[in-house]
Amino acid sequence: MDSPLSPLSYQPYLDQLIAFGSVESRKADLLDAKAEYFRLTGEVFEDDKLFELRMASFLDFYLYDRVSPLTGKTPAAEFYEHRLANAPPEESNAFRSFTETVHGLFEVRKLGKGLVRLRELYSGKDFDVTERRHIAGLETGDILEARLIPFGGHLLFSSAFCYHPKVAVKPIKAEVKRRKKKEPQRAPNELVWECARRALNMDRYRQLAVEKIYDFEQKVL
Repeated sequence: MDSPLSPLSYQPYLDQLIAFGSVESRKADLLDAKAEYFRLTGEVFEDDKLFELRMASFLDFYLYDRVSPLTGKTPAAEFYEHRLANAPPEESNAFRSFTETVHGLFEVRKLGKGLVRLRELYSGKDFDVTERRHIAGLETGDILEARLIPFGGHLLFSSAFCYHPKVAVKPIKAEVKRRKKKEPQRAPNELVWECARRALNMDRYRQLAVEKIYDFEQKVL
């Protein structure tokens, strides 16, 4: 991401949120959250190729998505409320951005200079993400799991991604369409997590055809 001195860098604020979410008094809840995340997406180990990305995704899940049974709020919501009473407006606005992230499965619609246009598969809504780096291997039509953070009038990527192979594009889109029509009560994140499990299986079981791993008529391992 941008350097900490960049006006588009949320990292200094994120560091404060991470510190808040990992204090000793929250360690047990943090471990419970990790177990929950592994149940959803599959357990990863340090020698897994996807380990670092998955741990980044877990941190996102813990900070932004998971409502703590202890407080009834996400750590991001808790910290924002705390800073709202104790920080100048520009800082509290930065912390509010962590309560407004957009997470899902996205199709890459356009790659431009400093911009990536994404379409969230469930809602069909387009998002223009400010991204100054060239993301190696990313092409129009690809599908990826990502999280977008509104900051400084821009949408920025979090550090967590899950890329899905090109042969998975058609079955993922078909499964989105099927669920929206036949199982509309299911939360979109259920498919996000299931696809994450399938991506992990693709890396782990290289003897299996990718098409078989992303066959949604088959139960995920």
